[in-house]
Amino acid sequence: MYTVEGDMDDGYVHPLGTGAVWQRSEFNDMNHASNGESLRQRGYNARETISGPREAQYQNWMDDLSQDENKPIKEFICPMKTKREIRKKQERMLAKKTGWDSWKEEKRRSFRKFRGKTSESLKYVEVWRSSLQNIEGHFGTGIQSYFHYLRFLVLMNFVTFLLVGGFIVIPSIVFNELKLDDTSGTTTTTDSAASNISQCLGYNPNPKGLVLYYTFIMDVLMGTGFMELTYMFYGYYKNTSVNLVGFFYNVPLAYLVTTLIYFLLSLVWMVIRSVKGFKQSLVKEDSAMTNYTNKVFGEWDFCMKDPKIIKLKKSSILYELKMDLEEEEMRRIHAQRTMAQRAGIYILRIVLNFIVYSLIGAAFYCIYLATSKSQEWLKEEKVKGDFILELLVGYMPSIVITAANFILPMIFNILIGFEKYTLIWQIRHTLFRCIFLRLVSLGMLLFSLWNNITCGGNIDEANCITCGYNSDIYKCWETRIGQEMYKLMIFDFLTVLVVILLVDFPRKMLIDHCSCKPIQLWGQQEFLVPQGVLDIIYGQTVCWIGTFFCPLLPLLNTVKYTIIFYMKRLTLFSNCRPALRTFRSSSANFFFLLVLLLGLALSWVPVLYSVFVIKPSVGCGPFRGQKTIWQTIPTTVLTFPKAAEEFFGFIGSQAFVIPLFILSCTLMFYLMALSSSYGKLVNTLKDHLQMERSRTILLNQIH
Repeated sequence: MYTVEGDMDDGYVHPLGTGAVWQRSEFNDMNHASNGESLRQRGYNARETISGPREAQYQNWMDDLSQDENKPIKEFICPMKTKREIRKKQERMLAKKTGWDSWKEEKRRSFRKFRGKTSESLKYVEVWRSSLQNIEGHFGTGIQSYFHYLRFLVLMNFVTFLLVGGFIVIPSIVFNELKLDDTSGTTTTTDSAASNISQCLGYNPNPKGLVLYYTFIMDVLMGTGFMELTYMFYGYYKNTSVNLVGFFYNVPLAYLVTTLIYFLLSLVWMVIRSVKGFKQSLVKEDSAMTNYTNKVFGEWDFCMKDPKIIKLKKSSILYELKMDLEEEEMRRIHAQRTMAQRAGIYILRIVLNFIVYSLIGAAFYCIYLATSKSQEWLKEEKVKGDFILELLVGYMPSIVITAANFILPMIFNILIGFEKYTLIWQIRHTLFRCIFLRLVSLGMLLFSLWNNITCGGNIDEANCITCGYNSDIYKCWETRIGQEMYKLMIFDFLTVLVVILLVDFPRKMLIDHCSCKPIQLWGQQEFLVPQGVLDIIYGQTVCWIGTFFCPLLPLLNTVKYTIIFYMKRLTLFSNCRPALRTFRSSSANFFFLLVLLLGLALSWVPVLYSVFVIKPSVGCGPFRGQKTIWQTIPTTVLTFPKAAEEFFGFIGSQAFVIPLFILSCTLMFYLMALSSSYGKLVNTLKDHLQMERSRTILLNQIH
């Protein structure tokens, strides 16, 4: 027997029987909590979590209205009848106001209405809005989160290109066309023996004499030749400092400051998105008591409309329940293991981890050898005369990195099954190893390049003493690093296209038109969200590292991700089905943003090392003639007026940096304590809800 308290418009019929009363407002509150919205942000009150008389709840809403009479109606979590009463009371309170208060309230409401209409209008100009809605309707929010993530990276790369283009590329083009090459603001040389510097100059990438017919194609694919003499690479920019009447522009300073700005902007942008994801996962029901309840009552995605996808979603939920039961069974077996059995499993895990990281170490060594040999063989005449051989040698590091990222994860998936982890920990360990492999492989590539640039190998030390770097092979070492990042991006893009066109589509055709059993057992292509997100994170990390050395790389990355978006959408609807092992979109977005933050932190290392440690090339680039790239900042500060010079000198001194560091640490610990208190508050509210459920069930049994 179902009972209802109050009007049908105000109450919710509870299926537990007589005496089980549950207000609709409380049901909505729990839905918002399960969806991960901030309880404090929605005006959630601890008194609202416990069912009480309707008059007490009404008094609570009136108290909220008295505390904030301008609070919008939609922020009150109450029945519609109560909202009407609150609106009437707000109108009576507004009618009593006169003069300035009435005008101010009217303007506040007008601004609130304008802001709401503006936000609704902006939704219609969002990029790929209809495509994302279509993907969400057919495949659910899990796969839609991948394309939403891809759109975020497209927008971020486009904004980075606008910064680089507006402050570096366009001014350089204008100054070059107007022949404004005044370099009086920079130092021409910093070495006492200027005669020895002549051997460090002579940077001229143009080929001499006759060239082969495929040279143009090779230059486009490798970033060499005429490509080096475009605004694509670092070496073409000049150390121009224009000082006209009322106008001063320093290209080296703009180059360095713009780099710092787009790194800082990327950091702030991702932190904001990560905080939003953290808020959504803050109130996530993760206790063992509510785990099955969430999957049974809250796992279904009502956005789906395709019958095939609905059937797959049912099997996915069934798979999730089976996985939970298997995890419970594995926990029970783990609790029953003897000390000897546990020791054997730990020894097996140590051995398998040793094998895994030995394979990763071998991959890193292969990347190091491929990079060193590639730089060495490209100088040989027999390689330059063969188009295919030269292309393979030039792309050897990219091929080795891609092969390692393709082969080793399959081995990881096989070995993880012998380590006796629960299924969720198998996924986490595999993802961690793949992330470590992808990101550190880029670090190994850069390390091998730096080892040759800074004369770390078997190279003549006298040359490095004179020029500060290996000028025999690297006349413009910044451009060489930019070329490697450029080739990595090109090869990664070509790999994605080849897989889609030559693997996914033929596989779909074989499944549809071939009835042989091995082909049918192979099965339809699954759309793996984690693997796809890791691929674009890898590509974005390459872009961050290469932007300093190849300023137009964000534009290429924007075009690349735009094409990948359409190609992935095509293969999703034509070839793929959702993976049976799904991820929640909110928790997955938060995790992948953290991985992207890790990629951003890794990209800082080579850029900062190049800025602060390695001497810039003498014959190319905007920082020619400086001891380090960072020297541009203090050199420019010395040209400021006395007051400004003292101000920036104080900011760069220890008297300012140390207190700032202490204040930042104090603020960080305060925010950590505040986050902990919010977490305790959420847990307390969850306990209240659990107690109220238990009390309601007990009262139902008594009656």
